[in-house]
Amino acid sequence: METNNQQQGKFGRWAKTSITARMLMVGVLIVVLMIPLSYIKSLINERKLRQQEVVSEINQKWGEEVMIYGPILKVPYKTYFEKTITNPTTKEVQKETVTKIKYAHFFPQKLVINSTINPEEKTRGIYKTAVYKSSIALNGSFSKPDFSEIEIKDEDILWNKTRVIMQSSNLKGASSLFEIQFNKNKYQLTSKNFKDANSQKLYNNNYVELNELESNNLQLLDAPNGKETPFSMTIHMKGSKQIRFIPIGQETDVTINSDWKTANFIGEYLPHNSDKITETGFNAKWKILDINRPFSQQYFNGIPNLKNYAFGVNFLIPVDEYQKSERSAKYGFLVIGLTFLIFFLIQSMSKINIHPFQYLMIGIALTMFYTLLISISEHSSYLKAYLIAGVAVVTLITLYSKSILKNIKFPVFIGVSLTALYTFIFVIIQLENYALLVGSIGLFTILAAVMYASRKIDWENN
Repeated sequence: METNNQQQGKFGRWAKTSITARMLMVGVLIVVLMIPLSYIKSLINERKLRQQEVVSEINQKWGEEVMIYGPILKVPYKTYFEKTITNPTTKEVQKETVTKIKYAHFFPQKLVINSTINPEEKTRGIYKTAVYKSSIALNGSFSKPDFSEIEIKDEDILWNKTRVIMQSSNLKGASSLFEIQFNKNKYQLTSKNFKDANSQKLYNNNYVELNELESNNLQLLDAPNGKETPFSMTIHMKGSKQIRFIPIGQETDVTINSDWKTANFIGEYLPHNSDKITETGFNAKWKILDINRPFSQQYFNGIPNLKNYAFGVNFLIPVDEYQKSERSAKYGFLVIGLTFLIFFLIQSMSKINIHPFQYLMIGIALTMFYTLLISISEHSSYLKAYLIAGVAVVTLITLYSKSILKNIKFPVFIGVSLTALYTFIFVIIQLENYALLVGSIGLFTILAAVMYASRKIDWENN
C-alpha cells in the first residue's frame, strides 16, 4: 500500500510533467488575473468621470450650451364661457357669462440668424474644454397673426397687449441686453416670468432648460394692417459645449461662422455646405422651410417643446483617450490568454519547466500595460502612450523570459509575438467600420498558427 509520501511524490511529478496539470494551472492564473484587470477598468471609468466633472464645472462657471428659441409673438385674446350659479336660498339657477384671457403664440414669417463664434480652450490641471463667445444677429418679419383656426372675432383680440418672447438655455452667459427692434422702436426683454417660482422650469427634458424672456406691450402692433412687420436684434452670449437654434421661421436661414477646426454639426438638420470645414474654420449655412419640419406656425395652447428639432454646432474638444483605453482593457483577457498560451506551447514542446510564480509575474506585467497607458495618455497623445507602454511591457517580458527559457530564440519569438499582438489590438481600436472584420480575420489567423504549432505536442502525457 502506498504511503502518503509516495502519493505526494506522484502528485508532484504529475503536476510538473503533465500537460493537463499545466493547462489547469494556466487557466486558474488567467482567472485570477481578471481581478486586477477589472480594477483597471474601474480606474479608467473613474478617471473618465473625473474629467467630465472638471469640464462640467468649467462650463457651468463660464456658461453652458446656448440654445435660442424665438422670437415669438404672444397675443392675448378673450374667450367666453357660461357659468351656472345656484342661489342657495331660492334655489334659482342663473347663467353668467365669464370672460377668460388666453394667449396665442405666432412664429416669424421669415427668420435670418447670423452667428459668429469665437471659441477658446480652458484648462484645469490635465483637463481642458472648449468655451466660446458669440455674437448672434436675428432678423426677420412677422405677418399678421391669423386667428381663423379658432374663430376668434377681431374685437376680442387684445392687439395692444401683444408681447414678444424669447427663450434661451443660458441667460447666465448673456453679455448684452436682450433688445428687439420693430421698425424704429426698441423693446427690452426681461425675465419677469421667473419671479414666479412655479414657472421657473418650463422644459426640463434631456439636459437643456429653456428660460423665457418677455417684452413690454408692443404698441407698434396695435390692430396690424396685414403687412409684414420687420424685426431685428443682436445678442452677445458666452457658452460652451455647443450652440443650437430652433427653426421656427416659415423660412429659416442660419449662418454660423467660426475659426474652430474640429466642428461637429449636430441636430435634426445638417448644413447644405457641411463639407466646407477647412484649416481656418468653417462657414456653415442652413435653409429650412416650414414644409421641412413637422410643426405649425401658430399655437393656441402654450408654446410647444421643439428642442428635438434644434440644430447647430458642437465645439467640444474630442477627448477619446479614456474611451480607447477602455476598449484596450476589454482585450486584456485576450492578451493574457494568448501570452500564456505562447509560454505554454514553448514549455510543452521544449520540456522547459516554468513555475506558476513566473507565469504570475508575466501576467502582472501584462496588466501593468493598462495603468501605464492611462497615466501617460493623460499627459500626452494616445499613440505616444500606447507606444511607450507597449515597448516597456514587451521589453520587460522579453528580458524576463530570457532568464526562464535560456535559449535566445524563445525570448526573441515572445518579443516578436507580443509586438504583433499589441499592434493588432491597436489597429482594431483605431478602426470603426472594419473593426469586426479585421478582428475576426486576425483571430482566425492566430487560431491557425496555434493549431499548427501544437500539432507535435504529445497530448497523451497526462
